[in-house]
Amino acid sequence: MPTNGGAATPESDLLNGRERRQLDIVRRWGTIGALLLTVGSLGGGAAPIYSPLYGVPLLGLFSRMPSVAMGVVWTGIFMIVSAWLALGRFVRPGRPRLVSRSQMDRTLLMWTVPLVFCVPMFSRDVYSYLAQSEIAARGLDPYVLGPANALGVDHILTRGVPNIWRETPAPYGPLFLAFGRVTAMITGDHVVSGVFVHRLLVLCGLAMIVWALPRLAARFGVPPVGALWLGALNPLVLFHVVIGVHNDGLALGLMLVGLELAMRGLEPLKWWWITLGAAIIVCGAMVKIPAMAALGFLGVMVARKLGGELKHLALVAGIMTVIAAVGVVAICLGTGFGFGWIETLNVAETVKSWMSPPTALGFLGAGTGIMLGLGNHTESMIALTRLLGQGISVVITIVLLWRAFKGRIKSMNGLGAALGAILVLGPVLQPWYVLWAALPLATAVVGPKFRLFAMVTSAAIAVILPPTGSAFDGRAYTVPQAVAGAVITFAICVLIARKRVGPFLKSDPV
Repeated sequence: MPTNGGAATPESDLLNGRERRQLDIVRRWGTIGALLLTVGSLGGGAAPIYSPLYGVPLLGLFSRMPSVAMGVVWTGIFMIVSAWLALGRFVRPGRPRLVSRSQMDRTLLMWTVPLVFCVPMFSRDVYSYLAQSEIAARGLDPYVLGPANALGVDHILTRGVPNIWRETPAPYGPLFLAFGRVTAMITGDHVVSGVFVHRLLVLCGLAMIVWALPRLAARFGVPPVGALWLGALNPLVLFHVVIGVHNDGLALGLMLVGLELAMRGLEPLKWWWITLGAAIIVCGAMVKIPAMAALGFLGVMVARKLGGELKHLALVAGIMTVIAAVGVVAICLGTGFGFGWIETLNVAETVKSWMSPPTALGFLGAGTGIMLGLGNHTESMIALTRLLGQGISVVITIVLLWRAFKGRIKSMNGLGAALGAILVLGPVLQPWYVLWAALPLATAVVGPKFRLFAMVTSAAIAVILPPTGSAFDGRAYTVPQAVAGAVITFAICVLIARKRVGPFLKSDPV
């Protein structure tokens, strides 16, 4: 019998025959989208400088048709996003019949497997990972040297790194660089195999997410398949973790697994489970530091279990601090990278993007000052607004911790909201950062307003980033051409599908 988050699903709760046929169509629609992404990535992705496809019969053709290739990619994007939205009706809270866990797992496999073979898209960060891994494998310090200085500007791995990052040290945690060092020892300077091994690493993170999400959701009264739909099947996960190979997937997977294991020690209180879970959370933070916020909200849950008094909160805060300190020291010394990562946490601040609200506010303030004749103080204004943003995020996090301690909000809701505040109000904001808030919230929020907001936000962000991860300077016409072609193609596909099988993208009464 199909299972739903580890619990058997009653036969009366399973989809009926008509709904299973509709689900099958939605699955195939998304799978076709994934296949289009894979094919289109050959010419529309963020290919390495020395692409192995040049000169290859048929496959090399796509690289000479960037507008067509990107049109294929965007068509695939539209198909996956629309299939995901259509799938959402089968996991809607309060619905008498939900998709089963096995059906959800098969859907995830159908949509994910083709994407494993995509050329990286939406970002070129993975090429920075490869260069930093090679620096570590050579016994050099990636927290001191950038790719250009350590490998040379003409090295094949350096040339794949975006210009802005070629001379900057690594901003990632020592555990991630330790994984990367092993990858570099296996693959050397072979870009394709290096990308594939790094993708396998983030797929391990996705597997951890798939394991932890339904279990955490069951603890907070959320349908496990609903959490998987909003979390693991979210287009942002498929596009930016699986295709984009971002290490956020690994960090999030470790954080969620740590939380699930730690919560096993709450009923009844078992400190060894809590300690194990907290240690795994620290491992996630040693990939990307935002995961460390989970320790605070885990501590709140433990303090409430002990009695919910201030003395319990202080005791648990001390214990969590010790676990974090011991874990960080052990990883830093054990990997041999030391504590240089602390000094490179602000590396990303060199990018001044309007997508970050504090940075955008700084640009606005500086522009206003220029218009008023007060001079150009752009750098000072951005520094000020970023400082204010970070200060506000700290205040928000403290308030959420206190409300969770008092039982006014669920701790997982507080964690998701806090991570959202930390990243949105941070100096740099990227589309995939939304996942840091979305995944914890997917396990604990069941309200229709949040569901609608999460759906609209995820779908909108999923389609705004060019697949090549570049700004197309000097050839801005490429993107409008590709998008226009994709819209027309997608519309034709929808019309054909509606004519042959009915309006499967439209929700019908339950």
